Amino acid sequence: METLSDLTVAEDTVLDACGATELPEFGLIEQIWETDPIPEARIANRAGEAVQDLRFADVPVGGEVAVGVGSRGIANLAAIVGGVIEELRAMDYEPFVFPAMGSHGGATAEGQREMLAELGVTEETVGCEIRSSMAVEEVGRTADRDVPVYADANAVAADAILPVNRVKPHTDFDGDVESGLSKMLVIGMGKQTGAKTAHEWAVDWSFRNMIPEITERLLEELPVVGGVAILEDQRDDTDHIEGIPPEGFLDREAELLETAYGIMPTIPFEELDVLVVDRQGKDVSGQGLDTNVIGRRPFAINEPAPEVPDIKRIYTRGLTETTHGNAMGMGSADFVHRDVAAELTSGTTLINAITASTVRGVRLPPVVETDRAGLVASLSTLGVVGPEDARVLRATDTMRLDRLYASNALVEVARDREDLRVIAEPEPIAFDDGDLAAKTPHET
Repeated sequence: METLSDLTVAEDTVLDACGATELPEFGLIEQIWETDPIPEARIANRAGEAVQDLRFADVPVGGEVAVGVGSRGIANLAAIVGGVIEELRAMDYEPFVFPAMGSHGGATAEGQREMLAELGVTEETVGCEIRSSMAVEEVGRTADRDVPVYADANAVAADAILPVNRVKPHTDFDGDVESGLSKMLVIGMGKQTGAKTAHEWAVDWSFRNMIPEITERLLEELPVVGGVAILEDQRDDTDHIEGIPPEGFLDREAELLETAYGIMPTIPFEELDVLVVDRQGKDVSGQGLDTNVIGRRPFAINEPAPEVPDIKRIYTRGLTETTHGNAMGMGSADFVHRDVAAELTSGTTLINAITASTVRGVRLPPVVETDRAGLVASLSTLGVVGPEDARVLRATDTMRLDRLYASNALVEVARDREDLRVIAEPEPIAFDDGDLAAKTPHET
């Protein structure tokens, strides 16, 4: 049986195979974004105000309100959820939080509770009970295809349901609604059972058609009073919080998605030779590396990849701590550092891949011992590209793209761009025992 040492290709082996490969120098560039986030001190109040726009006419005084919270890395999540809970209490309701995250957390109740805690959502921080369970109930079936529709049993038993989620482009498909409130109802609230069912049917049906239809079915069958939608700007700060009543779910979410596309962080170049990503994880993107950022969607079924950017090689250096070894999406990379292989938890990763029907996304790329080996292997497989011409970019992850290490060629391009500024001039890459010595771009 192969061990991690057996899977890892030594630096000397890579260097011998690639021959003399001169590396470019790296400078530091910054994207110039005009943002106007909600001040942190106002976030909880804005969340509470959003609740006032929802529909509670049929909810009895003192009734229980199930607040769905997911597992993505949403900025100020505890403050937003806390503001929602506080307003519900002020309206004389009894709120509780339930994890609406499909199969995340290893598809266990305790795992999902732990994921919420790591996102700052605990009973102490938001001021109410958290009811975590993987139990679901079938609440109906779709009209044409007779697909069963599932929902969290605790949510079904409540007097009202209120999801809280960020609206953003999805990594696996394009549609009028993608990642947001509707998807949280269909996939997240369905727990592992509902998520697996939806992903299986999506192979032929497609998410762009399935999510709206199942959302409408859930709105018919369950006491969903609306949802609190969140938008984040390019710096991943809270840009907008809005309460959407059930009758406006799909239409208003589609409008917010258009806004989200306009303010999402992206790589500022359409063509790259190599992209180095310091970390990937479920808290960054559902596929670890955001497909809308890297321009790759090799695991999606019947879904085209984004047209830009065109990146010839991707090298991933590690996993985020809060992904708990879930390396979903690592198959998008061409090479990975040994830390990715060492940190991944096969069971959690495979459960996520099976649930999402995206098993190609968890194929383990070639594993290299060091960053030097990863860079050399990436550059030496591109053809004849000299160090002065190589277009190489290093990012913290695909969510934090404000500051980026850039090769000489890209720094020169940045000098003539109004949306970019050069923060530090190119210098030879510094290594520490073969690994990159410099901090992540985001920390610099």
